[in-house]
Amino acid sequence: MKPVLTRPETQFGPGLFRRDHFQIAYNTNDMDRAVALFAERYGIKEFRQLAGPTPAGGKIRMEIGWAGGVMYELIWGEGPGTEVFQANLPAGEFAIRPHHLGYYVPTEEAWSEVLAEVERSGRKIIHNTHVPGFLRAIIVEQPELGHFLEYILPEEGGIQFFQTAPNN
Repeated sequence: MKPVLTRPETQFGPGLFRRDHFQIAYNTNDMDRAVALFAERYGIKEFRQLAGPTPAGGKIRMEIGWAGGVMYELIWGEGPGTEVFQANLPAGEFAIRPHHLGYYVPTEEAWSEVLAEVERSGRKIIHNTHVPGFLRAIIVEQPELGHFLEYILPEEGGIQFFQTAPNN
């Protein structure tokens, strides 16, 4: 019988990576082209869309899809309030860039622990979202990594949204 890789369970503790990593997100300046490329080249053919205005007056569109136990997210933004989602994108040419690694936060207690760890680490929260009934999320700057870290505490609507995203 061929050996099977078993992965260790997440051991929560000090350190910004010591959480439940479940998502890899990319930002893009052409969502339709990025979705087509992910379908053709990477096998993620179906996404669930979330789109609308930002509180500051811009527009945001996110596409999420599962591939096994990993959620892939594509993000496009335009206008006020979307600057964090346009980070590292070149002007005038199509691009897809790593944006963040997403970490699932299961409880209020764990959320408090994450906030304390961010403060202890001296890192900067560059985006903070709370949509009551849907989710809380923070994006934390990590200049040496070339991408951000996002911590997500989904509420009932967010859990339903994530669970109904297509599994590719």
